[in-house]
Amino acid sequence: MFDNLSEKLSGILDRLTGRGALSAADVDAASREVRRALLEADVALEVVRGFVEKLRERAVGVEIIKSVKPGQMVVKIVHDELVAMLGANAEPIDLNAPAPVPIMMVGLQGSGKTTTTAKIAKRLTEQMRRKVLMASLDTRRPAAMEQLAVLGQQVGVDTLPIVAGQSPVQIARRAIEAGRFGGYDAVLLDTAGRITLDEAMMAEAADVERAANPHEVLLVADALTGQDAVNLARAFNERVGLTGIVLTRVDGDGRGGAALSMRAVTGKPIKLIGTGEKMDALEDFHPARIADRILGMGDIVSLVERAAATIDAEKTARTAERMRKGAFDLNDLREQLGQMQRMGGIGGLMGMLPGIAKMKNQLATANVNENMLKHQVAIIDSMTPKERRNPDILKASRKKRIAAGSGTKVEEINKLLKMHRTMADMMKAIGSGKRGPLAGLANMMGLGGGGMPSPEEMAKLAEKMPGGLPGGGAPGLPPAMPGLPPQLPGGLPGLGGKLPGGLPGLGGFPGFGKKK
Repeated sequence: MFDNLSEKLSGILDRLTGRGALSAADVDAASREVRRALLEADVALEVVRGFVEKLRERAVGVEIIKSVKPGQMVVKIVHDELVAMLGANAEPIDLNAPAPVPIMMVGLQGSGKTTTTAKIAKRLTEQMRRKVLMASLDTRRPAAMEQLAVLGQQVGVDTLPIVAGQSPVQIARRAIEAGRFGGYDAVLLDTAGRITLDEAMMAEAADVERAANPHEVLLVADALTGQDAVNLARAFNERVGLTGIVLTRVDGDGRGGAALSMRAVTGKPIKLIGTGEKMDALEDFHPARIADRILGMGDIVSLVERAAATIDAEKTARTAERMRKGAFDLNDLREQLGQMQRMGGIGGLMGMLPGIAKMKNQLATANVNENMLKHQVAIIDSMTPKERRNPDILKASRKKRIAAGSGTKVEEINKLLKMHRTMADMMKAIGSGKRGPLAGLANMMGLGGGGMPSPEEMAKLAEKMPGGLPGGGAPGLPPAMPGLPPQLPGGLPGLGGKLPGGLPGLGGFPGFGKKK
């Protein structure tokens, strides 16, 4: 969502960081460009004015530290102001109230309110071990109640039985009563929406708010809303008193203005962001991490947290034992490729790496294929169990059969086998206990003697890594992503090799072939 804004701001700040000293004219010129970049990203005009004024005051003021280049200090100031605009700290959903805690969902029709309600219910049930009841208050949209009931079955969360003829206020009261008598910890109230803001919807939402007295009132807003996001957020906040915002379609091609505008105008925190269609595609909103990604500094902490959440500890332990014995076969490689897919694929991982935003044009010509992981998995799936255990028996006739079965070419099979041999040698070195650039990978994958580290330990590991960017950026990536070769000299950590055109460090990444 923030790609366009990230590209523009990075270009502006790169021109500043190369200067030995900055004049007031330099700061004014940069401020104008930042202002233009924010406006093009659909950030509200009033928000842009405040941001640029603070930026100019701090950059021309007394905050320039002698030991830091002025240009780098401006990067830090922009970063800090972005964090302040987005909210200083992450604020999760607050359940600190007598059970059942009423949570009211509001927003326009089509913003993803019903699906987000189910996602939040799943999150509260699985991550926070809470018993949740969902209730649809949408009596106007056809099949709205049935939709929530179907989603409830998908995520394993109870929904309030449908009673025809009841008003939204009556359904809300019945839901609270059912939550109380059923021993539920939280009750999610999915209210009705409209295509646009209108008085009838606002009056209905206000009536429900008075009847249910919700502890949380969450505005579900589409990240593609643009300039109108300010009016939407302000209108709901005045009528029902918002406590937080949930942004949907953050994985889309919106310009990011909605996120920057709504938080600044309402003063209410963005609590969650929807990053996809799947029921588990919902993440906490961390302002500092988002600011890092906007400025091209990556998001290492989120990356290692995602790794901790998706890597199966038991499978890792079994793989670890095989690696110690030097027995890394194609079944193990398939598991590594599957882990990469679960972590978001090549695109999802690359978006969190520092500096990648500045390499887009080079990546576009680097023969990057998002489907390459699927092709590689298909190749392995087309092999017999014997061939996966012993790749050395794969001769020409077998490769032709596998290529036909997987819809690929023999050349792709040869590339996969070469990658497997490289990784097998690496894993053998890890298993033998050798130190060096492989040590971080060994620890991440549970081969360092202590099993898989916790998310907290992984975050500390990321913070200690050298190579942090100027201005408070994210630290360097530990050479630790599953299935990736070790750090090579002159390359990005964990990615190895060099691409044509001077882009370092992606040659060993599955899916990055040589330019033809």
